Amino acid sequence: MQTTHGVKKIPRDYSGKWLVLFSHPGDFTPVCTTEFVGFQKRIADFQQLGCELIGLSIDQVFSHMKWVEWIKENLEEKITFPIIADDMGAVARKLGMLHPEKGSNTVRAVFIVDGKGIVRSIFYYPQEVGRDIDEILRCVSALQTADKNKVATPANWPDNELIQDHVIIPPAKDQTAAEQNKKLYECYDWWFCHKKI
Repeated sequence: MQTTHGVKKIPRDYSGKWLVLFSHPGDFTPVCTTEFVGFQKRIADFQQLGCELIGLSIDQVFSHMKWVEWIKENLEEKITFPIIADDMGAVARKLGMLHPEKGSNTVRAVFIVDGKGIVRSIFYYPQEVGRDIDEILRCVSALQTADKNKVATPANWPDNELIQDHVIIPPAKDQTAAEQNKKLYECYDWWFCHKKI
């Protein structure tokens, strides 16, 4: 695929790394501009998780390049991640990024892909609503934490109203394990145990 950083082969070029692939309706639009600045301001946080960013729209690469230049000159933010120029719409159609009611613009989709190239989470936002970049970052961190520790994360983790930054132990599959979990972890009941990691 042609990008602002040359041709990229996805997911091959990102093997072993997590990837956030996100589409935007169009270059030189206000909501998209705020999102790109938001992603760029948090790029170090994504990279600390071994996660790369890549944008996409059906605009041509020349438009992407000019828009990135405009952002740097006018908003003093250099966009350092690549943007796919899906000007024929092949990727957008394949991934369901085109909304039939919104013409040919791509929707605000987000695909979180793990280091094995497996799509782990998908978000869709309407054109009128900008993304919450911190939530996307939180989701990457939560998925990695769940994978590494064989646990689940609660709502609003790591600031959950019930168990704060603890993670949830998978429910026991038999009575012996249920009794053991109650001895090993903090529990509301045998099926709701948690721990700090």
